Order: sequence, then structure tokens, then C-alpha cells
Amino acid sequence: MIFHIILRNFLIPFSLGAISVFAFAPFSFYPLILLSIIGLLYITNKNESAKIKSFVFGSGFFITGIYWIYICLQQFGGMPPFIALVSTLSLCLFLALFFLPFSLLSQYKNNIFFIPAFFTLIELLRSVIFTGFPWLSLGYTQVPNSPLIGYLPILGIHGISFLVVLTAVLIFQLFKKNSKKLYLLIFLIFIWGFGQYLKGIEWSMPIGKTLSTSLIQGNISQDKKWNKNMVNKSLNHYQKLILDSDASLIILPETSIPIEVNTIPKSFIEKLENHVTHNDSHIIIGAIEKNLGRYYNSAFLIGKGFTNPYRKNHLVPFGEFIPLKKYLGYVYKNWLNIPFANLNKGKQKSVDLFKIRDLSFAINICYEDVFGNEIASLNKYTSEPHVLVNISNDAWYGRSIAAEQHLQISQARAIENKKMMIRSTNTGVTAFIEKDGKVLKKLPQFTSGELRYDVQGYTGITPYMLFNNFIIYFICILILLLYLRVSIFLNFKKILFK
Repeated sequence: MIFHIILRNFLIPFSLGAISVFAFAPFSFYPLILLSIIGLLYITNKNESAKIKSFVFGSGFFITGIYWIYICLQQFGGMPPFIALVSTLSLCLFLALFFLPFSLLSQYKNNIFFIPAFFTLIELLRSVIFTGFPWLSLGYTQVPNSPLIGYLPILGIHGISFLVVLTAVLIFQLFKKNSKKLYLLIFLIFIWGFGQYLKGIEWSMPIGKTLSTSLIQGNISQDKKWNKNMVNKSLNHYQKLILDSDASLIILPETSIPIEVNTIPKSFIEKLENHVTHNDSHIIIGAIEKNLGRYYNSAFLIGKGFTNPYRKNHLVPFGEFIPLKKYLGYVYKNWLNIPFANLNKGKQKSVDLFKIRDLSFAINICYEDVFGNEIASLNKYTSEPHVLVNISNDAWYGRSIAAEQHLQISQARAIENKKMMIRSTNTGVTAFIEKDGKVLKKLPQFTSGELRYDVQGYTGITPYMLFNNFIIYFICILILLLYLRVSIFLNFKKILFK
């Protein structure tokens, strides 16, 4: 009896949540997320311990999906193993709460739209609460090959999450007795068929000439990156990789220069300036910037003329700033060893694009590309970017699945904006991504070298760039309001004619 309860309430839902991770990169078996959600719908259908099952499903989902947080905190952050384990599990269990909408299935089993709409709004909440953590949003499972990706330039990644859950609900309803199977099947075929049709819409067109671009992957281990004894070795390593390239644009990873930008040796800068002059080229480097006593995680353009640096706007909690410093400062001071963990934000509304030849490049640094709404909003604050550039240091994740998950996130940004996304990272995954989300070329992880490709700029505004998450917010809120109105009407009618 006890084993049966444990199996039904804990082992099965945890396993369903855990296998969901295989729908994401690097495994990318996207139909699997539908099977796991259908399984969750089945075990919560009768409202027997539905809340527990939904929570345990979410626990399995996040523990297997973001276990690498432990690596960040313990291996590279210096946190004691037990504290790092407790911190990681606490985060996973908190995030598991965002799967509780599935526990309401038995109450709303006759409304196929309620659970998808409610869950999507809760997922959107996850993308903003406590500065946001939208990692592993369900929509990413469909990137880049699923027919549902046709909706991505219109609805954004959370819109795809809505369609994933809606699809699972429709399939679940198909197997129920007395359901309107023909209507459900037609609706299901329409959603996926129309998505495939939308994939054929270009939304953007090429602009300017292609630009030969070199992405540099330095492969400097995170435990050595900020070691003062390694500074000269790192500078010499990057200098050689740069000088060996004759590309028109050379891009280095996030904080590739392991010292404050104003302390970089003049000889190093002079060699880079001579190189760009001789080759009529440009170089983008990542470094820590000190300005008027404030520190920023910045990207700098070396080339003709002067361009303001790009300063990272969306910072990582504990990694780049200390949330609730008055109360949590003890955690950083005593349990973490992270350099430059008290950075300042750049201003999103004063972002300067990097102009190179005929193209405009929009920079985002590491974690920033997780926030699709912010990338899509760039054209509201500046001129339209033609190419998206992500510079990252995913060495924090060690040899885990996180770097491939991050690559998949960048693929989604390329599709949402219908622009090429190019990624220069420290240890991987360095890659060129086409506007349809397909990876054109990438370097193996944990290798040092140059990745070369001719980058094409694109011009054009997708619906998501215009309306951001407003469309999916509107759809989900409208569904809930309509349901509420109908529910009130039916209850009133029942009371009236009782």
C-alpha cells in the first residue's frame, strides 16, 4: 500500500518530469514533451493528490534540467558542497511550484484552453519574478525543427509553450470517452499544419554584403580565468588568435580580457589597432569596464571611429549583483567566491548598435539572450539591428548540458527576430545561427580556435518585434476572462432555475 502511494504520487510524476529534459537540447527529441505532459494530465485527471503530483513533476523537471546550478555554485563559485546542494534543490523546488496549474485539470476538464492559458501566464510570471528565470520554458523544446516554430516570430517562445500544452490537452481529450474526436483531431491538425505553413514566411530580407566574421573561442577554464598569474597568458593566447585571423570582423567572448579595460597593457591594444588598420577590420572584445566608480560587464568595438561600449543590462543574481544585499550579503561574503559580483546595469533605452560596414550589430551578453522580449524590443530604443551577437562565458556550467541549452535559446532568438545570431563563447558553444534557427557552423566545446563564416545581415520587423509578449498575454487573459464570464453565467442560471 505504502509503495503504491509512493509510486503513484512521487516516482511516476518525478520520472515524467525528469524525462521531459530529453525534449530540450542537446537531445532535442521534441515530441517527448507532449508525451510527458499527457502523462501528467492522466495522473492528475481525477484530482487525487493532483497538487502533489504536479509539484513532484516540476521537481523532476527542474532537478534534471538545471542540476548544473550546483556546478556553478560549488565548483566555480566556491560554495561548500552541502550549501550548494541545498541552494540548488531549493531553487528547483521553488520553480516546481510553477507546474501547479496542471493540478486544476479535474476542475476544468471540459475547457481545453484553460490549463494552457493559465500555465502560460504562470510561465510568463517565471520570466519576470525576481528578475526572471525563463530557462527551460516549454517552448524551447520545439526549437528549431517542430512545425510549431512557425508561430515563434508572431507569439514568441511563451506562445509556443501555450501551443505545446494545448496540443497535449487535445491529444489527451482524444482518448477520452464521449469526446468530440473529429473536432479535436481537425483542430489539432490545423494548429500543426498552419504552423508548418508559417515556417515558409520569410519576415525579413537580406541587406548589404556578407561580412567575413571570425568567432574566437579561447577555452580558458573558469577556475583559471581570473587568476592574476594567468592574465598575461590569457592576453597572449587571445592576441595570437586575433592576429592569425584576417576576417573583417573578429568577436571575442564575454569578459575574454580578464582585467579591467582601463588596465589592459598599451602594447596589447596597439597590436589590435594595427591589425584592424592593416586589414580594414573590426574587433569586438568583452571586458569589465570601470566608469565613474561603477563597474559594468561590457563589450567594446575596436575599429574606425568611436562607438560607445555596450553595457550588459540584465544581470545574473549572485553572479553579477547581490539581490536583497542587506539580507543576503552574508551568502556572497562567506559562501561564494565570484569576481565582480556587484556590477551595475547598463541602460536598455540608450543602447548603441555597433556599425560595421553596411550592417548594424546588436550585442547581448550571456544570460541576456534568455529574455526574448528584451532582444525583440531593441528596435524600439534604437535603429533596427541587422545581426544579433551573443558573447558568453558558459565555462561556469562545466561539462554539463547547460551550454547546449543556451545555444538552443539563442536559436529561438534568431527565429523570433528573423536575424542571424552569432555566438562567441569561452568554452562553447560558439556558433553561427541562421535566421531560421538552424546552426550553420559550430566549434566543439572545450577546444580553442577560430570559427569562420560570411555573415548576412537581414532587415524586416516580425510581429513579435512589434507586439512583444502582448499577443500571448492578450490570448491567455482573454481565455480566462471568457471562462470566468461563462462560469458566472452558468452558475447564475442554475440558481435562477433551481
